[in-house]
Amino acid sequence: MAKWGAVLSIWGVIAVGVVVAYFAYDLPDIRQVAMPERRTAITVVAADGGQIARYGDMTGDMVQASALPKQLTQAVLAIEDRRFYSHYGIDPIGVARALWVNYRAGRAVQGGSTITQQAAKNLFLTPERTVRRKIQEAILAVWLEMNFSKDQILTAYLNRVYFGSGTYGIDAAARAYFGVPATDVNLEQSAILAGLLKAPSRYSPDRDPEAARQRADVVLAAMVDAGFITDKQLQAADDQPPVPPRRPGGGSGSRYFADWIADQVPDFANTAAPALRVETTLVPALQRAAEAIVDARMAEDGGKVGATQAALVAMRPDGAVVAMVGGRGYSQSQFNRAVTAQRQPGSSFKMFAYLSAVEQGLTPDSLVLDAPITIKNWSPGNYDGKFHGEVTAREALAKSYNTAAVRMLQRAGIDKTIGLARRLGINSPLRPELSLALGTSEVNLLELTAAYAALANDGNGVWPYGVERIGPPGLEPLYTRFGGGPGEAVLPWHVEAINRMLAATMTIGTGRSARLDRPSAGKSGTSQGYRDAWFIGFTADYVVGVWVGNDDGTPMDKVTGGSLPAKIWHDFMVEAERGRPAKPLLGVDDSLPAAVATAGSGGGTLAPAPASIAPTVTPSGAPKLLVPPTAVTAPTVQPAKQELDQGGLEGLLGRLGNG
Repeated sequence: MAKWGAVLSIWGVIAVGVVVAYFAYDLPDIRQVAMPERRTAITVVAADGGQIARYGDMTGDMVQASALPKQLTQAVLAIEDRRFYSHYGIDPIGVARALWVNYRAGRAVQGGSTITQQAAKNLFLTPERTVRRKIQEAILAVWLEMNFSKDQILTAYLNRVYFGSGTYGIDAAARAYFGVPATDVNLEQSAILAGLLKAPSRYSPDRDPEAARQRADVVLAAMVDAGFITDKQLQAADDQPPVPPRRPGGGSGSRYFADWIADQVPDFANTAAPALRVETTLVPALQRAAEAIVDARMAEDGGKVGATQAALVAMRPDGAVVAMVGGRGYSQSQFNRAVTAQRQPGSSFKMFAYLSAVEQGLTPDSLVLDAPITIKNWSPGNYDGKFHGEVTAREALAKSYNTAAVRMLQRAGIDKTIGLARRLGINSPLRPELSLALGTSEVNLLELTAAYAALANDGNGVWPYGVERIGPPGLEPLYTRFGGGPGEAVLPWHVEAINRMLAATMTIGTGRSARLDRPSAGKSGTSQGYRDAWFIGFTADYVVGVWVGNDDGTPMDKVTGGSLPAKIWHDFMVEAERGRPAKPLLGVDDSLPAAVATAGSGGGTLAPAPASIAPTVTPSGAPKLLVPPTAVTAPTVQPAKQELDQGGLEGLLGRLGNG
């Protein structure tokens, strides 16, 4: 028996040697630790410097295990590997315990890997789950124990392990979640960080603070069981108020804005840099107000009228986006309805037809006809089911008369109106047909809001933007925004005329629910079948667009742009303008715009303004359009009262290829 026992032992050693040699044959070169590839870490911050979101892989400072708070290393050891300082890379007792626990549970609930094994995996191997990889992991763990001290192994592990939310290493995690370096974390924060090691995504304080806290309680209990802290210390930790994670600069919905920004970063700066800080225009107070107001209004009224989604974009007149709500709940849906969704704008598109006509001589007091009209098989009607005969352009736009809008587009010309929309920043495809006047071509909320912003920006075109600066943290920026957009898109006196009409929307028209205590203007929009409802409006301070509807296009219960969207717009603007003095708005107050007053004086480079075409009839008491003093020949246009006959309309449609 002794002889055969010795023989078997020798062959056993040989077999183990062969197995080790076989699995060690294709091990990576362990003479140097290759750094893994990392995605550029992008940190998006609000206008006040508060963090909104992080993307990519973040790494912090290299921290020695001996420099970390004792309670932090103890928390890690208590929950991950209590026998770390007594085993030799592989812990047979720990493996046996894990097998027994898993057997009793009937499933894998506990692992037997040591910190050394996990360090070996993080340093040299891939995360694949195979028997081959586990054997190689064990071989490397023994090698690490033979060549490095325990503190060196623990340091390597803590500085390379993944802690969720794109953070690698204990210092990056502490800074990301709590805004402090790893050397400054307290007991509760230590327990939260240690708890992340089991499932970084599930227990991330950013994603689920409650789950992170519950996992931290498990870690604290393990620390008591291991003798690292006392019951008294545990009770003291429980009595402390919860440690808040590092919250985004705006509300939780600011991730819609952050995603929009992150998608643009490669266009502005080289993302090969290890880390980039993106400074944005988002105003946290306005972002939180926008989210709260959308949630409150939709919770109160959305269910009653069959509306499940909403979006909001708020920007300054120069196009700087200060708030963005892309939907009701980023965690449920990351689809950004403010930027990506293409929906029919309804009557909010009428502004382009009227403004195009203004450029050809229309005034707010010009008369237009609101009467039945049939084009092929299409006979548009009005919301109230009535026709109102001859009305001023101001009333027709304010009260959103459909047949008047179709005639206005017919008068202004489809091509010229589309050209105007392009000048104002509408990039979505627009179908060249008369129904365009009623908003039948899809656009997105961001571009439509930016187009209206030109009217609050004295006619200067607007490129909506959110990026101010991009660069490595603490270094010179790689990109700094400068400039002010595409320049003059509409002449100031034309802006004045359209603003007078849009201001009437707030007083006598469909936007009365949005009326403010200061000069403002805007337009509602409702698509066919109540599938989309919009309100786009502005003051001298902000331009805000609101959309309400359903993702699947399901019709709502008679929701118009002048109802729920206008109420959301009003509530947000009240908050946004709180404490701000009322400012004049071009065309809404009685002052003559400076650009108009100086036109033709010989000292400027502005193009001369066209003389207005006087209305056929001016209603008593109606305000007149301010006309610049330089008189020039008026462009040849069709008078507002004159209409094309039925054959002329059909001929026009035929030339446009509308069938």
